[in-house]
Amino acid sequence: MNNRKLLPFIIVGVIALFVLMGLSSSIFYTLGPTERAVIFYKFGQGLDKDNVIRPGFHTKAPWNELIVYEVSEINSDENMDINDKNGLPIHVDVSVRYTPMEHEIGNIYEKFKTDFEKRLVIPEVRSVARQVMARYTAEEIYSTKRAEVENTIKSETEKVLNANYVNATAVLIRSIKLPDQIRIAIENKLQQEQEALAYQYRLDKEKSEAERKRIAAEGESRANNIINNSLTTNLLKMRGIEATLELSKSPNSKIIIVGGKEGMPLILGNN
Repeated sequence: MNNRKLLPFIIVGVIALFVLMGLSSSIFYTLGPTERAVIFYKFGQGLDKDNVIRPGFHTKAPWNELIVYEVSEINSDENMDINDKNGLPIHVDVSVRYTPMEHEIGNIYEKFKTDFEKRLVIPEVRSVARQVMARYTAEEIYSTKRAEVENTIKSETEKVLNANYVNATAVLIRSIKLPDQIRIAIENKLQQEQEALAYQYRLDKEKSEAERKRIAAEGESRANNIINNSLTTNLLKMRGIEATLELSKSPNSKIIIVGGKEGMPLILGNN
């Protein structure tokens, strides 16, 4: 009798368990380390943009919608055919690296859904790249101002993406392809410029060496003139007498004759 009374409760419990198991994927969820989420409350406040859910295990009502975003860095490669400042065709491969601002994923979803890459990032990067490269010649983009072009594209892309809650971490020009005739002409010009710089360097080095030798010779000549002008007869006699006096102090036997040639003393010794 007691078992019959408990039977309805057992049946309800089993049914509840199966219902819970069926709805578990809609109630329980786990976010990974690089995931963030917001919830859309269908029967309440709508999209909750202010409360960004961080990694870990969470629960929600099964009728509410979970919107998950990957917030690690994303890389997109774009191939573009553009025209330079002079209208010459250029094929450019550009890479852009970016991340959604994790505290603003609710605003991103409101403006672009989860398709912000196709609806925001790629169109803006292509547009900015075309505008920037149209300010330069093919030669500048290909050689002398490549880094400047990259920095300008990155700077102007950042302004647009930041205004839409996305960070642009890098914009790189991976490759530039020009028509063969233009490429060969540019490479020949660059080679000639390098040869001219090398030749000018050798000339400057030779001029510097010649100037160094001239200055050294002038200094040596002035030194000789000073010495020659200072060597008078009286000075030489005085130096000879001083040297004689010093030699006379040595223990070696010697003969000193005063009044030698030109009045200089003569020293005669066994050695």
